[in-house]
Amino acid sequence: MSVCKIYFSLFLFLSVNLFLGGVLFLIWDYSIIIELSLLSLNSSMIVMTLFFDWMSLIFMSFVLFISSMVIFYSEEYMYGDLNLNRFILLVVMFVLSMMLLIISPNLISILLGWDGLGLVSYCLVIYYQNVKSYNAGMLTALTNRIGDVALLLSIAWMLNFGSWNFIYYLEFFKSNLIMELISFLVVLAAMTKSAQIPFSSWLPAAMAAPTPVSSLVHSSTLVTAGVYLLIRFNFAFSEKLMLMLLLLSSLTMFMSGLGANFEFDLKKIIALSTLSQLGLMMSILSLGGYKLAFFHLLTHALFKALLFMCAGAMIHSLSNCQDIRYMGTMINQMPVVCAFFNICNFSLCGLPFLSGFYSKDLIVEVMSMNVLNIFIYLLFYVSIGLTVCYSFRLTYYSLVGSFNFISVNCLMEEGSFMLKGMGGLIFLVVFSGSVLSWLMFSTPYFICLPLLFKVMTLIMISIGMYLGYEMAKFKINYSLKSLNLLTLSGFLAMMWNMPAISTLGIIKLPLQMGEIYSKSFDQGWMEFYGGQNLSMKLKMLSQKLQFLSINHLKIYFLLMIFWVSILILMF
Repeated sequence: MSVCKIYFSLFLFLSVNLFLGGVLFLIWDYSIIIELSLLSLNSSMIVMTLFFDWMSLIFMSFVLFISSMVIFYSEEYMYGDLNLNRFILLVVMFVLSMMLLIISPNLISILLGWDGLGLVSYCLVIYYQNVKSYNAGMLTALTNRIGDVALLLSIAWMLNFGSWNFIYYLEFFKSNLIMELISFLVVLAAMTKSAQIPFSSWLPAAMAAPTPVSSLVHSSTLVTAGVYLLIRFNFAFSEKLMLMLLLLSSLTMFMSGLGANFEFDLKKIIALSTLSQLGLMMSILSLGGYKLAFFHLLTHALFKALLFMCAGAMIHSLSNCQDIRYMGTMINQMPVVCAFFNICNFSLCGLPFLSGFYSKDLIVEVMSMNVLNIFIYLLFYVSIGLTVCYSFRLTYYSLVGSFNFISVNCLMEEGSFMLKGMGGLIFLVVFSGSVLSWLMFSTPYFICLPLLFKVMTLIMISIGMYLGYEMAKFKINYSLKSLNLLTLSGFLAMMWNMPAISTLGIIKLPLQMGEIYSKSFDQGWMEFYGGQNLSMKLKMLSQKLQFLSINHLKIYFLLMIFWVSILILMF
């Protein structure tokens, strides 16, 4: 058996068992804390704490299920790669880091999982080993270091309380000034990992990784780690912190939705869509609906993983071309992949009775029930419209229309392994929303709203559909609407100039200073007076002495006469 088959079988088996365990824990309202004593030294104990409740078990089962399908899918997608086993083992390490993070009630072990995710994601982003992926990997790693430092600082502050098990102190957090600082640091860490404003620029850059990795990263592992941490800490946040998080996450949701409408790279559009959904999870979390955020986290994980898999199958068939302008009429060439792709897109848009609808519609209606200002309310609804807008634009460009790139269209085929991997997810994409809503909310939410508010989501979906089609329409005699406002389009496509500010803006001065230091110190005076020149001089001197020492007796006589004559002259 290949490595892919072994890990696929193992992860699938664990996933089913964990899901059943999670459902039992949910019904019983039961949780277990396991303490493993690793080392006892002079009455000081090092203890590893693991926390199992319905939330961690169900989330782990989803992560394992998606990763099992991704590993199965990778066998064909990465076919011909000489380092396939290394790739699969990296993915497994990635999943194990996520497992550690999910079951940790302790800040130290959370940091281990958190850093494991960061390091392995760097290895996976630079997997193709070209300049673009090196830059993307470094950007990803360095942005996530900010969050790691915030976690390290919160670990240092937790020393005041005698234990790093934050789960015992959550209610105490609100009333204590130091605890407020710790919760702020935790929010900062979560914002870097989940790429909220102003740390958003690394998420589209991380698309340099192979598509199966993108599928795993964007559905249930790396980017959702921040949201999961906040779900665990949700009782600990003060109102001011919640308000700040609400503003930033709503802006992220709006900004990424706008940016996706001007992007032409297939994977980057789906990455920006992930960013938009993360903003949605964070914003409902900051309104106090942590269960709703978790519900959307699970449903989103399924359809986003499948969306990336479909995108990967398309890219694979198009000889690694990712530009949606070169696609078209795929519905004739790859009918099953396109059917899956459309179902996921509809689920993402929140079309009634698909999994995304159950979580998204509930979130928006709960938000409508809250006492809120009009700004947040509008951001929510406009972001829903934008989601539908870029989804329909994507469908229009890739699935219908004329042959946009004829030379590639004839190469298309649907690989059987890829289709089986995707087929494992499609039923959950359709049915998981209803099943999870019946499981998680034992008493269903009853939301009474006026008719206009009730159908507002459907109205925004309809407007988004129309705009997505109208903005993307192109024929030979038809100019794109976005070309009329090129400066604005560029500004929106560049995520409000965030990559320029957060990467180029910060990095330019240190790079220039580094060049100056390198030339004047490392290769200048330091070189002359430092180790290199000194070693060279010593080497020359020792060579001369060696020349003297291996020569004849007459040299010594000459030297003796030389020294004697100098002594005579001196005295």
